[in-house]
Amino acid sequence: MTCGEGDAWWLVMTMPSDDGAKPRLPEDYFRRTSGARIYDYILGGKDNYQLDREAGDAALLAWPALGISMRANRAFMHRVARYLAAEAGLRQFLDIGTGLPTAPNLHEVVQGIWPEARIVYTDKDPIVLVHAQALLTSSPEGVTAYVQGDMREPGSIIDAPDLAATLDLAQPVGLTVIAMLHFIDDETEAHRVLHHVLDRLPSGSYLALSTATNDFDPVPLAEVERAYRERGETLRHRGKQEVERFFEGLELVDPGVVQVHKWRPDAVSIGSVADKDVAMYGGVARKP
Repeated sequence: MTCGEGDAWWLVMTMPSDDGAKPRLPEDYFRRTSGARIYDYILGGKDNYQLDREAGDAALLAWPALGISMRANRAFMHRVARYLAAEAGLRQFLDIGTGLPTAPNLHEVVQGIWPEARIVYTDKDPIVLVHAQALLTSSPEGVTAYVQGDMREPGSIIDAPDLAATLDLAQPVGLTVIAMLHFIDDETEAHRVLHHVLDRLPSGSYLALSTATNDFDPVPLAEVERAYRERGETLRHRGKQEVERFFEGLELVDPGVVQVHKWRPDAVSIGSVADKDVAMYGGVARKP
């Protein structure tokens, strides 16, 4: 059974609030599809609505490999989290655009290496944050916190009191922006919002991001983009050079910007995914 509008209102109205205020859904919440909920639907989740399912079905009809690409992106996030914790030694993380929880989540990966790790999850969708509060629970030694904020208004994230109470911005932070930037159409805006956050992080911090591309199967992916846009969700595919520019001024970690299934793949997954079935570039870089 999928989530209905009444379920969404109930979830938001019963969400704990520190100041006692009743959170509100945006007025057009049920008239717009959501990238996070389409992702949830295609991966078999239940927290999505009719418009999301229509967009997902139209996208899958145009490009049946979409689910493969999404799963490859999820696996990329797991490998990135392990790298940042185990090899880069990071113990605090800021995840922008959390999406609906799908285990294992970022905090489960990094707290498996550092139980005391501290993670701030952010998303603009109030329903996502309700689920995050219920399901993304920290290890006893660590902390998880949740900030409702729109990436297009990065100050609402980086200046949030819950972030300040959880992360020490004088110490390196792992900033993860997974499958988010393709929801920002304008190139100047995408760079502005990303670097607004990066500029507040100290030397030794890392950026890990992934974003959509149509470099490998452009014709059906143009139809996927149209299916999203017709239902009110932006989707912007970018070429490799455009994605590499997000990392300018940073020290890219080998192998640089590549399709997500090629970024330090696990031995068991090498060769298991065809390039034409992955429409995501990803990379990791250190802030000098």
